[in-house]
Amino acid sequence: MSSPSTAYVLSTRALSAALITEAAAKGIIIDVVPFIAMAKSEDEVLTKRLAELLERPLTAIFTSTNAVTAIENASQPHWKIFCLNGATRRAVVERFGEHSIASTADSAAELVKIITGREMPGECWFFCGDKRRDELPDSLKAAGYQVHEMIVYQTILTPHRIDKPYEAIVFFSPSAVESFFSMNTPEPQISLFAIGRTTAAAIRAKCTNPVVTSEQPDEKILIRQIIATYEYTKE
Repeated sequence: MSSPSTAYVLSTRALSAALITEAAAKGIIIDVVPFIAMAKSEDEVLTKRLAELLERPLTAIFTSTNAVTAIENASQPHWKIFCLNGATRRAVVERFGEHSIASTADSAAELVKIITGREMPGECWFFCGDKRRDELPDSLKAAGYQVHEMIVYQTILTPHRIDKPYEAIVFFSPSAVESFFSMNTPEPQISLFAIGRTTAAAIRAKCTNPVVTSEQPDEKILIRQIIATYEYTKE
């Protein structure tokens, strides 16, 4: 499949040039083939509603970077934000400021536990994409919260046929898993890496390949976990 000193990995989402270079320096060659695309919701009613919300204090929930970046704000609103760790948290800090973060977690399920443990049932706003999963809003509603779901972006599947052999394939969302498996079936020995437990569950629903879940929902940590895995394999 590859030379003993080189491992080939497919990423189903764009990565920073720095991470790709870091991996290449360790003999891990990462090819990037995006399997989903994002489109910001262009809706006049939504735009007006977001402008109104940015002017008022509220409890906001983010589980994806795309939802954060889809909200354009000229100034930092008085929002109390619960979000996932990793890239989502970094996006929240950049867009809304460190002071806005009420708490973070490594998964949506853990985020629900934190919210229900700290916040009395009331209104909250879940900013998400059109393919968001049901667990978080359903769990909060069952606990007595009024959840306003704001769909601020659309996820577009962009499947490709992959013919090149890889040691590993990296997934960052259940939507990318759906897109990939719509046209591909990986060989059973190929390791599949997931950014989090929800993505890992989506992979396991499609195949019996070995699945490795990132220690945290952070692309840097996941890619460095892959580097460590294949550095060890080559020794």
